[in-house]
Amino acid sequence: MPLYHKNILKLVEYVKIDRFSVVCHFRCAGSGRSIVSQVPFEPYSGQIIITWSDILLHPIKSYNRYYHTPIVIYSHDSHETLIMKAFENVAGNFHWNKEKEVYEFKELI
Repeated sequence: MPLYHKNILKLVEYVKIDRFSVVCHFRCAGSGRSIVSQVPFEPYSGQIIITWSDILLHPIKSYNRYYHTPIVIYSHDSHETLIMKAFENVAGNFHWNKEKEVYEFKELI
């Protein structure tokens, strides 16, 4: 089951961004069924280093660097995006079709 961005983007119907969470709706093109995944909104998973001298000498620049760090919802370069995390929550409901090279919704028996 290859978890590549190009395979997962085919399933994304829409993404709703809230103040506290990101809700992703994934829809299978073959069956038309959809599933919803909610992940907590994590503005930045990296580390922002600001020293006391930066805060005292450049307070506005320090504030902007801390509070205005870009949020990665989807990126071809990063594998730690919110859409990937949302799909990992619901990946058990999909199976990989090798012939069509797409994810398909698992049928319940």
